[in-house]
Amino acid sequence: MYFQDRTHAGQELATVLSKYDGKQDTLLLALPRGGVPVAYVIARQLNLPLDVLLVRKLGVPGQQELAMGAIAEDNILYINRDIVRQLDIPPAVIENIIIRETEELNRRRQLYRHDRPAPQIEGKTIIVVDDGLATGATMHAAVNALRQANVKRLIVAVPVGADSTCRELEAYADEVVCLYTPYPFNGVGRWYEDFSQTSDREVEKLLMKARTQSRSYQE
Repeated sequence: MYFQDRTHAGQELATVLSKYDGKQDTLLLALPRGGVPVAYVIARQLNLPLDVLLVRKLGVPGQQELAMGAIAEDNILYINRDIVRQLDIPPAVIENIIIRETEELNRRRQLYRHDRPAPQIEGKTIIVVDDGLATGATMHAAVNALRQANVKRLIVAVPVGADSTCRELEAYADEVVCLYTPYPFNGVGRWYEDFSQTSDREVEKLLMKARTQSRSYQE
């Protein structure tokens, strides 16, 4: 066990990411829901703005952990043509999955952002944060979506992850910060004393606090 809870994990990550303290062109994007309390602590300690990265992986039918692509805000769509071709997934099936996941993405956008626009990410250094990496399907989806948006530099930051997953992501991100890569891994929750589920309400509350703090940094 490495962390008491997600707050503790965020504190340890913030120490390692200290070179980004107060950087004007840097934005923290958390993967909801579990990544938000981790990223909130980093944002507070390093004086960085925080938002959520609303991304939905497009899971292969019957193999949901295997991503055949991803959707993100601003109509960003990524399709892994190799997987689609290898598994011979019909276009109609892909379209139905895109529709379903778009509905869920829109639900979360309304819940977390209300009427606020998505943050400007083009040309910025983006630090994507989650509470851990197992298969990494959602993080892969997030990274691929961000690459479509022409960010300046892309950093993946997690407290703990499977070694193979962290290594795989090094091929797609400019930097991967993974504090611990235990073996055998056996799931993210094993490495937290308290890994209770993060609620939508907690996500809303932390994002609101982060926006207030971000405004105070700029004044």
